[in-house]
Amino acid sequence: MLISRQWLQTYFDVPLPEVAALSDAFTFHVFEIDGVEKVGDDEVLDVKITANRGHDCNSYRGIAKELSAILGLPMKRDPFVHEGLMPKTVSRSVMIEDVALCSRYVAGVVRGVKVGPSPKWLVERLASMGQRSINNIVDATNYVMFETGQPLHAFDADKVKGGIEVRRMREGESLDLLKMTKEVAGGETVNVNRKIVQAPGGGPGFLVIADQSGPLAVAGVKGGERAAVTESTTSLILESANFDGVAIRQTSRSLNIRTDASARFEHGISPELAAHGMRALADLIVQIAGGEIEGFVDAYPHRQEASEVSVTLAQVNAVLGTTLTQADVAEVFTRLGFSFTQDTDIFTVTSPLERLDLSIPEDLIEEVGRIIGYDAVPSQSLPPLAPEHSPKLNERFYAAEQVREELMARGYSEVFTSVFADQGERAVANKADGARPFLRATLLDGLSDALKKNIPNKALLGLSEIKLFEIGTVWKGGEEVLMVGTVTEKEKATEGPLAVSVAGSNAYENLPVSTTTRYRSFSKYPFMVRDVAVWVPATVDANEVLDMIRTAAGELLVRISPFDRFQKNDRVSLAYRLVFQSFDRTLEDKDANDAMTQVYAALIAKGFEIR
Repeated sequence: MLISRQWLQTYFDVPLPEVAALSDAFTFHVFEIDGVEKVGDDEVLDVKITANRGHDCNSYRGIAKELSAILGLPMKRDPFVHEGLMPKTVSRSVMIEDVALCSRYVAGVVRGVKVGPSPKWLVERLASMGQRSINNIVDATNYVMFETGQPLHAFDADKVKGGIEVRRMREGESLDLLKMTKEVAGGETVNVNRKIVQAPGGGPGFLVIADQSGPLAVAGVKGGERAAVTESTTSLILESANFDGVAIRQTSRSLNIRTDASARFEHGISPELAAHGMRALADLIVQIAGGEIEGFVDAYPHRQEASEVSVTLAQVNAVLGTTLTQADVAEVFTRLGFSFTQDTDIFTVTSPLERLDLSIPEDLIEEVGRIIGYDAVPSQSLPPLAPEHSPKLNERFYAAEQVREELMARGYSEVFTSVFADQGERAVANKADGARPFLRATLLDGLSDALKKNIPNKALLGLSEIKLFEIGTVWKGGEEVLMVGTVTEKEKATEGPLAVSVAGSNAYENLPVSTTTRYRSFSKYPFMVRDVAVWVPATVDANEVLDMIRTAAGELLVRISPFDRFQKNDRVSLAYRLVFQSFDRTLEDKDANDAMTQVYAALIAKGFEIR
């Protein structure tokens, strides 16, 4: 997540350290820093949030709390401290169809707003996050999301008919999504319209936000055009909800749309954030767009319960190898803002509701270790424990390696072809592009296609014959079967199940060791082939002739291979095949002819006879 140093400073009265010191504080206590960029007078850190902390640290509030604990700096403001969701409103209702998919939905009604440009400070803060300003309402939803980690959305209230429904999209329903921008040639962007339709018999529809007239938005992913906020909007329905992360991820992948909001839901966030995000958003909108808060409606069927985790001082010191005191551990929990009780050396911590990652004693031990600093944890010089038993052999892996090495020794090259096919026994669910909608039932088609594509490149590859093999899974007869298939220019493609007995063998010791060679990419431009044959004295080394030709041919020569040799009396005829290619253009005949002229000249100058 991008973190503006100036924005982060608004959480503290004490001046923050220079950006280098900030980077070190994060790196040695919580998160790595992927880079720092100068943006005007600001400095923006690219903080690499780990997956286990995505639920609370994809926000300035979460990052500020971490920095407060690491540096021992008190925070001067906390967006989670507010007057609550008051007053209540009865002008709108909220219905949640499946609480497993939506555990909480808070709707706020604000009247009398004026949509327009955002104030300069808000534009600048969003710019530091790589976000362009749209209008004061949309900007407010993005700003508060970055502040609190809670995704938010605003609807034009006058375009919403009746109450809010959180439900699956129904058969025959459609939704025009908000315009999305797409970069085109020249760095310009254009608007892209997108419509989704729930086809008949298409299975469970996407989770949507709807009113009496149908879908308004795809929950947690993208809003719709019908209730979009425009310059003429004067009344708002604000959304702050908690959606199931797995469902949002599936929807996002299916639609091929990933937003800042969907990314936060995918990590999983506490439903308690919904109230904090709503209150902060409503207050900010009144501040920058005017209007009055009519009230809120909060559908929260099952409240999140606080969890307790206990750890002993002995456990902390045993895992970390430290000699910390009760006071040391208590200080760490206090700096982190944890509520805890202490019974001699037993600490019982009530996890903050946004910290979904604290569930076992080891989680608390990790908190202690990283806050005191890993450099304060003594290094251990214990030898690694030897396993009680030899590792279990993976028979499929061993069989594949044995077959692979055997075929490569016989001159075959391995290919990897697509597992998708035009025909097959098993259809692919939710295939995004619709092409090749089945899983393959055979390797033969892919091998045959690969052979056709590689034959024209035979000279470039320096091969006399193309011989290919593939080891891969096919789906047939209701099963997944690991197969091996081969094909050559002289033999049709064949395949069979991969099966090798390894019982009783110490197979890991017998596996051959592969060597690594330097990789060079292929040129995308066509190559040209020329042959040359030359009479030389029988005493001349053939490699000397090859080196002479390679030098004379110049930089366009990418391969040279001997392909014929015969001796007559005291002379030897040597024939070579030369392959010319460029990495930046298509060659013309003149390019190859000029190179060959240089080759002929070099051979003649040496006294050799061109055949």
